Amino acid sequence: MADGLAAMDVDASVVTRFTWDYESKDAKLRELYEKAKSAQWDAQRDIDWGRQITYGAPLAEPTAVTAELLHTLDDSPVPPELRDAFRWEYHAWMTSQFLHGEQGALMATARLVETVPDVDAKLYAASQVADEARHVEAFARYQKQLGVSYPVNPALSDMLASVIGDSRWDVIYLGNQIIVEGLALAAFRLRQASSFDPTIKQIIDLVARDESRHVAFGVLALRGLYDDMTSRELHEREEFVMESSLLMARRFQLTEIWDRMDLDVEAGIAYTQQDEVMLSFRRLMFTKIIANLDKLSLLTPRVRRHLQQLSLMR
Repeated sequence: MADGLAAMDVDASVVTRFTWDYESKDAKLRELYEKAKSAQWDAQRDIDWGRQITYGAPLAEPTAVTAELLHTLDDSPVPPELRDAFRWEYHAWMTSQFLHGEQGALMATARLVETVPDVDAKLYAASQVADEARHVEAFARYQKQLGVSYPVNPALSDMLASVIGDSRWDVIYLGNQIIVEGLALAAFRLRQASSFDPTIKQIIDLVARDESRHVAFGVLALRGLYDDMTSRELHEREEFVMESSLLMARRFQLTEIWDRMDLDVEAGIAYTQQDEVMLSFRRLMFTKIIANLDKLSLLTPRVRRHLQQLSLMR
């Protein structure tokens, strides 16, 4: 399925749906589409690319958000003398995963244009494709400027393959708009608050504005759909949500960072799974996802128990 670290092929069979009814049926979706058109920005002109960044340089005192993470590193495999190095590696890792996730969103949203049944959703999805292309452009340019990158996290890779490979348009919505984009939106907000680099802060600010609309698109498109599904169909969606949540929780074990820094990988993973600050971080990341699952009637007792077992909600 994969060609080394450079590419991944996903074999998917989907039905492309044309609709010859061009009348708008959903005023809220059409309004969101109009907002998307007016909110376009240019990755080349609207970001200050003139700032210099020297990877590995000494860092200023951390922000309050980062300070909390660094304090809890006392229980991690990172010795005090490597805290700055860890911050740089974490920065490169997060930026790389943002980039990989945005490419996944680009591919998934392009699939939505093909498969969704109504013209309002097709038009908005097409505008989101342009958004995602711009996000990939911005993060790729920043990563090149940074000079350090990480391959796609295996859990994220599996998640993207699962979404792209599914033939059911509502599952693509669920996987991309509700889970991947919902998690990305939370990660962007947290990263913007904690990052030490003003360029990535500016990129994230612009991207997060788009992501808020993307998540809203998924909620609008899926509202009411799961209330009328059969028990078998609903069970399948529960299974998808549960497996996706497991994969997304595994994204934050930071395995690649422990390995690259030649630290104890098992101890590092244990730290991410047991440390209370890291647990709180993951729960915060899933807050928006959980709220939207509830809106869609997918926060069933079975899904709720699973999320609690993963320590993603109390």
